[in-house]
Amino acid sequence: MKRLLSTLALGLAAATTALPVLAQNAPWPTKPVTFLVPFPPGGSTDLISRTVGAKLQEKLGGTFVTENRPGAGGTVGTAQAKRAAPDGYTILVSSLGPFVIGPHLVKDPGYDALKDFDYITVAVQAPNVLVVNANSKLNSVRDVLAALKGKNGLTFASAGNGTSDHLTAELFWQETGTKGTHVPYKGGAPAIIDLIGGQVDASFSNINTCLTHVQSGKLRALAVTSAKRSPLLPDVPTMEELGFKGVTVTSWQAFAAPKGIPADIRDKLRHGIVDSLNDPSVKPKLLELGFEIVGNTPAEFTRFQAQEFARWKKVIEVGQITAN
Repeated sequence: MKRLLSTLALGLAAATTALPVLAQNAPWPTKPVTFLVPFPPGGSTDLISRTVGAKLQEKLGGTFVTENRPGAGGTVGTAQAKRAAPDGYTILVSSLGPFVIGPHLVKDPGYDALKDFDYITVAVQAPNVLVVNANSKLNSVRDVLAALKGKNGLTFASAGNGTSDHLTAELFWQETGTKGTHVPYKGGAPAIIDLIGGQVDASFSNINTCLTHVQSGKLRALAVTSAKRSPLLPDVPTMEELGFKGVTVTSWQAFAAPKGIPADIRDKLRHGIVDSLNDPSVKPKLLELGFEIVGNTPAEFTRFQAQEFARWKKVIEVGQITAN
């Protein structure tokens, strides 16, 4: 009897040990996959989600559906994604806002950005552009600095408190020992409209938002915040070229999963995302919009996210920035 129980126990232990392996090798996807976007339809993150989802249906089979859950700067949808089962059927498609900025602005966002997610890949990134009205007397970044130090100062428009363009301006002020007047709007488009209309002086607008207005001559681009010049604005210097190395910034969109997603599903999804972004029917269109395809590994993304988290925490604390 003891020998029988011992044999049975060993058999159960072996079966239990084998369960995770069997689960990890289960086929995926066998039901619809939800890409949860914590922003309204129509923005850059929504665009990336829907574009990649459509291509994944071709490349992996199955159905990929984008679900928008906006609110509180993206933290509402991000918290919802955190609560989902880590089975590969709910994937968070988000940006640097909820991943690294929101946790420092919202007292209790409902998630721990450093612990509650498995980071899959940064899909794309895009620089911000320091732009002014085409009729402005500001013709260079040095002119901007001189005006900031002058009697009247300058106003800087942004898409809202805590957005990439707002924090890039704050970072610029901190790096240069200056301070402008922040004018937040409800979105990048109305901020640009007022910049064109002369109601505000400048903006560190995302290239996706301001590019067409620069190309049409309504706005003047003084610098880009990427490490290298944008191929869409080849004559515009980088902030680093101009001596402002600390003002190298990109806005980015990325994919993550609730903590505990099986590694084989994570890797299959990551490869599918990268293949989709580099598809000949997708890549040229993204490049035309100012995006740079990234497609880094989960390990690289995890390190990058931690670095960004610490960087923007410091900017927010020094600038005493709040959500309102």
